[in-house]
Amino acid sequence: MRKILFLQKSDFTFIITEEFLKVRSNIENTPTLLYNVAMKYYTPLKVRTYECDSYGHVNNAVYLNYLEYGRMDYLQQIGFDYNGILEAGFYLYVTHVDIHYKFSAFFNDELTIETSPIKLGAVTGTIHQRIVKKDGTLCAEADVTWASVSKDGRPSKIPENFLVEGLRPDSSDIKS
Repeated sequence: MRKILFLQKSDFTFIITEEFLKVRSNIENTPTLLYNVAMKYYTPLKVRTYECDSYGHVNNAVYLNYLEYGRMDYLQQIGFDYNGILEAGFYLYVTHVDIHYKFSAFFNDELTIETSPIKLGAVTGTIHQRIVKKDGTLCAEADVTWASVSKDGRPSKIPENFLVEGLRPDSSDIKS
């Protein structure tokens, strides 16, 4: 199993795999980290009453909506031109969601949807997402695979001009 280090700095979390971690000491013997990182993007959300089921917690299906909301916000944060890719005749379809529910969220809970790109190919990509309560409790996490398709529904290479920097994981194979 790979060791992964998480560093929190302001609004960003850096994910560092052991393979890419190198430590270099500066003159004052303070370690300087040199690494390839995958950025996390954050989307805040507050649970609304209509998202809760008869048990009083967020219905499992609603988490998929939260993930979609987080992905769309992530695309906006990285400067991805979603309207432009639609106008160019391409769509981004979700092709697979592998979600694991960990802990219930309830009405008025303040949640954060963390989104990180972990894989990008010519036609498909995978995004890792976590839904976390304000106190740090993990409610759910998922790997979401998407594909670029043309208007006729055929898999199509993503046009180069839409491959903005935040769409690419900063290192290959951050998460295996």
